[in-house]
Amino acid sequence: MNGLIRYTRPTELFDWSRMLDSFFDDAPVWNTQTPAVDVKEEEKRYLMEVELPGLTDKDIELKVEDNILTLSSKKEESKEQKKDGYLLRERRGAEFCRTFVLPQDADRAEVKAEFKNGLLMVDIPKKPEAQPRKIDVRVN
Repeated sequence: MNGLIRYTRPTELFDWSRMLDSFFDDAPVWNTQTPAVDVKEEEKRYLMEVELPGLTDKDIELKVEDNILTLSSKKEESKEQKKDGYLLRERRGAEFCRTFVLPQDADRAEVKAEFKNGLLMVDIPKKPEAQPRKIDVRVN
């Protein structure tokens, strides 16, 4: 019987305190948020879809430097203070930075982006010389 541990039932007050602590402590807290990204290769281009709910086009920065595509955002938290009535406040400013190494056949000068309804679509064309082409075979 050496492996048994005696169980002591906590008092009701302790249970209530623990319940409140777990309510507030178990809530997810994010210092930064990383958006979900899908990248798809097609014959003439790469397509990147990025979910950015709650952001506007002014919150997003997209740049290409050498063969690195950088997507970043910094949305400031509202300075309005409404203390009364809040039990939990998870919506805050959002800041993130993602970098992607572009493939060698990507045409970095022709990258385009469109933002609509919280979805950023990045179109990365392939260089013309990297695209497949049909070669005619001549007979002499």
